[in-house]
Amino acid sequence: MVAHSRPLIEVLAEIPDFRHPRGKRHPLAAILALACSAMLCGYRSYTAIAEWGRNYGATLAQALGFTRQPPCAATLHTVLRYVDREVLEAQLGAWAEGLLRETPPAEGEQEAMALDGKTLRGSRKQGAPGAHLLSVLAHRVGLTLAQHAVDDKTNEIPMVMDVLRNVVLEGRVVTMDALLTQRAIAQGIVEAGGDYVMPVKDNQPQLLQDIQTVFAHPSTVGETRTAAATVDYGHGRIEQRR
Repeated sequence: MVAHSRPLIEVLAEIPDFRHPRGKRHPLAAILALACSAMLCGYRSYTAIAEWGRNYGATLAQALGFTRQPPCAATLHTVLRYVDREVLEAQLGAWAEGLLRETPPAEGEQEAMALDGKTLRGSRKQGAPGAHLLSVLAHRVGLTLAQHAVDDKTNEIPMVMDVLRNVVLEGRVVTMDALLTQRAIAQGIVEAGGDYVMPVKDNQPQLLQDIQTVFAHPSTVGETRTAAATVDYGHGRIEQRR
């Protein structure tokens, strides 16, 4: 079923090109395809990506969409810094979501997604000190479905629902770390039709204690409880006891 999914290069071709036609030497889709391919091979910097594109000859360059020698590092830097990131991420997220739909999990298995935040390695060198992204990653296919930048003045918690609104939660399980074990997040996931797996640590002391109590005394917690109530009238008063 994967064979019927749209080629990624077609998705990249739909990203709006902000450049003026005059003086434009390389198609934007080819530049984006070069960046994706090189980074998948472990090349992260502009210089490394440019070298990767020029090391494998005209056949690879043409396959990526270039009609001449791939761009240098300076051109990559100039172009990629002005690409509409929100549009690019939305297109890639929709493509990844399509892959999930076309390759469903095995019978009896549930679709799981990991919610996690990471500081981008090397972001300081690119002029974005401590750039931190909160992402939703599909466990099964290893693709990012959505991501959101976390402002330096806040943390991941307020950004969670903004990220999850961009993905399908119904019938899926969301995993996360202990920082995101929050009542509002759990409620939001359930209301959207999903389930969650949340680890509980010392940042939720009362909840942790309650869980420890349940597992320390399973027989007591599992007892069948009964209730009784009485209502008495007398001496000018009503007594209700439960």
